[in-house]
Amino acid sequence: MTATPTPRVTIKDVAARAGVSKGAVSLAFNHKPGLSEATRNRIFKAARELGWAPNLTARTLAGSRVDVVGLAICRPARLLGLEPFYMEFVSGVESVLTERSCSLLLRLVRSVEEEVGLLESWWRGRQIGGSILVDFRDDDPRVPAARRLGLPVVAVGHPSLTGGLTSVWTDDTTAVTEAVRYLAALGHRRIARVGGAAALGHTCIRTAAFDEAARTLGLAGAWQVATDFSGDAGARATRSLLSAAPPDRPTAIVYDNDIMAVAGLSVAAEMGLKVPEDVSLLAWDDSQLCRLTHPTLSAMSHDVHGFGAEVARTLFGAITGEGPGSHPVPTPVLTPRGSTAPPTRPAGPAG
Repeated sequence: MTATPTPRVTIKDVAARAGVSKGAVSLAFNHKPGLSEATRNRIFKAARELGWAPNLTARTLAGSRVDVVGLAICRPARLLGLEPFYMEFVSGVESVLTERSCSLLLRLVRSVEEEVGLLESWWRGRQIGGSILVDFRDDDPRVPAARRLGLPVVAVGHPSLTGGLTSVWTDDTTAVTEAVRYLAALGHRRIARVGGAAALGHTCIRTAAFDEAARTLGLAGAWQVATDFSGDAGARATRSLLSAAPPDRPTAIVYDNDIMAVAGLSVAAEMGLKVPEDVSLLAWDDSQLCRLTHPTLSAMSHDVHGFGAEVARTLFGAITGEGPGSHPVPTPVLTPRGSTAPPTRPAGPAG
């Protein structure tokens, strides 16, 4: 059964309560002349009572323009500031918003439940015209919340996670499979993956793809470790993996982001291991970081800036009803650099 969207307070409701026209409400909130002080105060009082807040989104009170879109991210501020992916992604979003004289309302939240409350507050208060939703989980509560509110959204995630919401995604299954096949083609038979947060849907998709690729290729060893995407967690995972003695130590490691791969490179040096002679390292979300290390980091590359721009364009389409609907963006492709090579010690037998 489809939930009925929560009624949204409009300028018409404010005008009716204040006993004035919609034009008078517009004059009051745009600080234009033509109203007595008493009428202006009555309009403001009615708006407060109804919880209606005109701001950039509501400047064109007839709703013909969108001036603000929302984006909430459930990550610690410290980690987010260090992660190139979200900086590039937001930059791409902003590039489209700037073309449309639109602003991004960005908030960091501590939980998905907090984000649901924030979305409701933004929408009912007319603070946003639509929202971008990221980092989906199984049975994500934002899916029914967006439907209940009637909030235009674009979900950044595979359709299997986004409950029929308009979505834009990358094909993580194909990308993970390509990464594992590449390392196996170099001769690696023991490959590890340092993954992201286990609760995230795209982490689960990558985990399943890695297991399937390892099984199909008959790898002698395949390890996966979940982390929080931070450099510290990536370093700890790498140290644990590389502490095993050969032949039980992986000869190649795939990381779910660039920060953890850079941390892993430092750990290998700390442990007296050479990259790529002793261990090959492959990063996800290619960035400038990957090109500044020594050796430079091989990576699964995709246009994160372009990804953000496409998400923003799709959101405007969802708001107007004239967009492309759900669709993937180009799949990440392998960019080999100095951190991957055939293993120097003999490969183990196939599993």
